Formats: sequence, C-alpha cells, structure tokens
Amino acid sequence: MRKFLTVCLLAFLSATTVFAQSKKDELLTIDGSPVYVKEFNRVYKKNLDLVQDESQKDVDGYLELFIDYKLKVAEARAQGLDQDQSYVRELSQYRDQLSRQYLAKDQITDELSKEAYERGKEEINASHILILVDFDAMPQDTLAAYNKLKKIRERALKGEDFTELAKKHSEEPNASVSGGDLGYFSVFQMVYPFETEAYNTKTGEISNIVRTQFGYHLIKVNDRRERAPKIEVSHIMISDKRKERNFDPQERIQEIYKLLEQGESFESLAKQYSDDRGSGNKGGELKPFTRGDLKAPEFEAAAYKLKTPGELSKPVKSEFGWHIIKLRNIIPEESYESQKETLDKKVEGGDRSKVVYHAVNKKIKDKYGFKEGVDYLPFFDNYVSNDVFNRRWEGEEIKPEDDKVLFTIGDKDLKYSDFATYISFRQKSTRAFKDKTLLLNSLYEEFVNVSLTDYFKDKLEDENEAYAAVLDEYRNGLLIFDVMNKNIWQKAKTDTVGQKEFYDKTKSNYTWKQRLDAEIYSATSKKVAQEIQAMLKNNKSIDEIKSEINKNEEVKVLASTGTFEIDSDDLPKNITAEKGVSDIYESNDSYIVVNVKDILAPSIKPLDEVKGRVLSDYQNHLEQEWNKTLRAKYNVQVNKKALKRIKKELK
Repeated sequence: MRKFLTVCLLAFLSATTVFAQSKKDELLTIDGSPVYVKEFNRVYKKNLDLVQDESQKDVDGYLELFIDYKLKVAEARAQGLDQDQSYVRELSQYRDQLSRQYLAKDQITDELSKEAYERGKEEINASHILILVDFDAMPQDTLAAYNKLKKIRERALKGEDFTELAKKHSEEPNASVSGGDLGYFSVFQMVYPFETEAYNTKTGEISNIVRTQFGYHLIKVNDRRERAPKIEVSHIMISDKRKERNFDPQERIQEIYKLLEQGESFESLAKQYSDDRGSGNKGGELKPFTRGDLKAPEFEAAAYKLKTPGELSKPVKSEFGWHIIKLRNIIPEESYESQKETLDKKVEGGDRSKVVYHAVNKKIKDKYGFKEGVDYLPFFDNYVSNDVFNRRWEGEEIKPEDDKVLFTIGDKDLKYSDFATYISFRQKSTRAFKDKTLLLNSLYEEFVNVSLTDYFKDKLEDENEAYAAVLDEYRNGLLIFDVMNKNIWQKAKTDTVGQKEFYDKTKSNYTWKQRLDAEIYSATSKKVAQEIQAMLKNNKSIDEIKSEINKNEEVKVLASTGTFEIDSDDLPKNITAEKGVSDIYESNDSYIVVNVKDILAPSIKPLDEVKGRVLSDYQNHLEQEWNKTLRAKYNVQVNKKALKRIKKELK
C-alpha cells in the first residue's frame, strides 16, 4: 500500500477515539481541541525505542515531539488534505483490510486453511477440456455449453483418448497443440473450484463437470506426487547488470568456482565477492524456498539438483547474473501451526475469500439484524436505461415519496436512491453485460454486500477501542506524509537555489576522508601474497601478475582497482596510508596486498557528489523552521496536572 513504510517511520502515531473521556484526562489542547493522556501513554510506550536522541526519551522531551506531530496533523486538516481523493481512497483500503481481521478470521477461514495445508502436501498433474461460457451468458447458452461438455465426458468415460478429445474440442487457447496438459500444480495455483474438483478426483479418473469464471471444465488427473520440500541454500552472485566493471562477470564467477574447488571457504568468498550484499554479508545464506517461490527457474532447477548438504553447483546463469549455489539443508515438512498465518492471508486474499465473504455477511446480519424491503427489480428495470451498457447512465432524482426502503441493516435504511448512486458509480468499472436484468442482479448483490461491510466497519469504530486507535494511527500517519510531502519534501526537492545556499553554509559537513588511489590484491595464501609483493616492487602490472600467478586454470589471486576512502570495506582494516606496496593483511581467509599509487588528502565534496545528503539535510532544516511556524500559529495549552501524573506513572 502506498507510503505504508514511510507512514510507519514518520508517525509517533496517535489515536483520538470517540470513547468518552473526562476533562482531567486531557493532556493538552490545540486551539481548544483536546488530546488525551491515554493516547500519549500508548504512543510513548510504543515508539520510545524509535527515538534516537536520548534527550527526547524522557517524558518532557518526548512531549515536544508529540506536540510537533499533532500540530502537523492539525495543519494537514487546515490545508484540506483530509479531503484529497487519494487520501480518502487509501484510508478506505486500509480500513477494509483492518476491519476484515476482526470478523473474517473465523471457523470457516481455519477450515479452508487446514484444507489448503493438506492439499499442499502433494502436486497434481492434470489435463482439462474447457468449453467457454461467460457468467452473464443467457441461460440457453449456458445450458448448451454444459450439454456439449457432458457429451465429451461421456466419450471420455467410454475410453476415448482424453488428449485427442482436448485437441479437437477444448476451447482453451492452444489446446490443439497442448492437448489440455496443465503439468504439475498444487494448492493456490488454480482457481478454487477447479482446484477442489482436481483434488477430489482420483488418479487416472475423469472429474465431474466444474464451473469457473472461464466456463465449464472437465479434468483428468494423470498423476500425483509428493510436493518438493523446502530447501536452504547459500549462493555467490556476480551481477552482469552493473555498468561499471573492470572485469568480466562470467570470468569472475569461474575464478571463484576454481577457488572453491581448491578448498577456499564458500562463506568467506561470499562475504568478499558476492554482489547480493544482503545474503553476502551472511556468507551467502538465502531464506528457505520451494519450487516457484523465487521466480528464477534456472536458479531453482540448479538448486534442486543438489542432493547432499554441502554440495556445490557449477556456475549457473539467471536473469540476475551468475551464481554458484551451495545446498545447506533440506527442510522437513512444516507443521500447520507454523504456516497458519500465511495460509490465512492466502485464503482471505484469493478466490476462497468468496466463501469467507458469505460467512462474514451472515454474521453481520445475525449480529445487527437484516430485513428485506421492497423488490428492487421492477422499479430499476424501468428506471435504468440502456445507457448503462455504455457506462453513461445518469439517473434522474428519485422523489422522496418514491424513495422506498430496499433493506434495513440494524438501525440503517438503504433506499432506492442509495442503490441508484451505487449503480452510477459502479457502471464505470463493472464487467461488460449484455442483459440488463443480469447486470442489475449482479450490482444489487454487490450493493448488499458492500452495505453490510460498511455498516459493520462504522459500528466497529464505535464499539472497539483498539480498532479505533489503530485506524486513527493510520489516518493521521497518511496526513503527516501528505502534509510533509507538500510543505517540506517537494519544496526542498525543487528549490535548487535554496539547496545551493544551504550547501555553501554547511559544506564542512560534506568532506572526503583521506583516500587511496590503489590496486587491491586478494591472494589465497601468504606465500602467494609475498610473490605479489615482489612483483609489484618490480613494477609488474595487474594483468602481468594475474597471468603469472593464475596458471593451469588455478585461481590464486583476484584484483581490483579504484580510489578508496581510508576506512572503506574494500581496504584492509588498519592499513597504513603510505605510497607503494603495503604489508600483507589477513582478512576473511584471504591475504591482502595493496599497491598505493597516490594518497588524496581530505577535501570538500562537490555538491553534485553529495546532492542526496544535502537534500536530506536541507529537508530537515526546513522542517525545523516549519515546526517553529506551527508553534506560533496554533495555541497549545498543556495540562500541568495531567503531565505530572503521567511522569509519575511512567517513572
């Protein structure tokens, strides 16, 4: 979701709930609007570890941060940012997501998750025959499609070759070539009704006819096999996407492979050379995965060919670059409990959610009450013109005396006018229909579902304090992002004159440390490093050294050139800044020799080279000045007694 991480990092988030609180519970007011003790206590405890400045970790210091935050929220509302359509849309999406957690995680979700877990233990190889028919097709067309597939099924059951039947009769694209072959699949990889029918069909048998959004299907299950276990691997990657390279990536990976064959440590080489720094810093370790997880088929295929922990692959090419893979572990089957959270998310996010959705609506109806009113179809069949098919229908205003109640949820009546508004909105994005009755039926079902969930969400914020607090945190976090983006970040980004003036005043903050223009040689042994030292003292070049040292396809030295700050990770720790050939330094099981050609003194970095840092610092400067302006604009009154009580409670 847009800006979510930024919102979380920005916000010393607050929540002003609708739950009754007395005057003594007020910590402060901003232009007379109260901010309560409960809110401050919660966010203080929640966000204290995020505060980097030690002086702001006590109550008084944190209160200053909190006031700045609340002032920005107030200013965002004053600037009308809470009315912006992108803000309203994103808050609505988050509200939908959050409210589902309070009702959708029920027995039906658990049952579907357990079903998915059991199915996920195996993969099915199947073929199918598809007869296309839209969901909004006329009944006679739907029946014709069903009967057509029924006759094909009868022929298959009598022994006709399923593949040939698929080639001749299936309406799936390319079926005449594929014969309906789907290969192996497992849970969550097909639409739910299709998956269910496939799993309920025995190997070698023909399924019943099953309906999906694509049409009618007939499935033949060809094989079943145990699903591949998750594996843990490490890798060394040399990217072939970087433009600035002083070596050939394929040649470098081959050199590293030779080092591994010679007994060098995989973990040390990963730390030293892998371009995947996230895993390289951990010796190349990747998170566990199974087939299909990485979206890198060449990598996965090579990894699954490894059978014994410690076994290495030969260099393999993927879309990311060159890899050497080491198998660390084959993971036993995970328990249902360990996968439950992931399974629940997939159930609620996929087409299984329809099953959950119906169960959720039933709960809402049972909790608050649901009463049908008049039938909608007679009125709307005449009221809605055929312009709706072109997404251009504009309904006339419905007179109050004609605005009848369609249904009632709890204490809320939904009327003709509400459904008319919904049709006007949804016609722009609904799928195409050919029949008005089918269109109205579909939209009315949607309208009832949306009305039920909206009513539930409205009531939930009134009834559940924890939910209200979390929702308000996100609501205010979005406003903080938008108000900062408008008043600070974009302003600083476009104000190149201001950036230059700020840089000129603070350029002493942007300096190069002492730098070395150098060649760095990494050798496999101290003896080789000593040979390199001697060759450098005889003015041998990099190519000459590599040619003499790396003989008979045996790699004993890797070399790099460039300009490096004295504390760069590329240089050995505690290196002496002297021109010429260095001592030998041991690092990550390698022996390092540095040929220092020149020593560059500390100097001011040009603006072009530190533009990102300058922009960030300039934004911080503008924010500090803006905070002063907000303090002057708004009247903030702190309740001293409440503050004293907070200090005592949090001591």
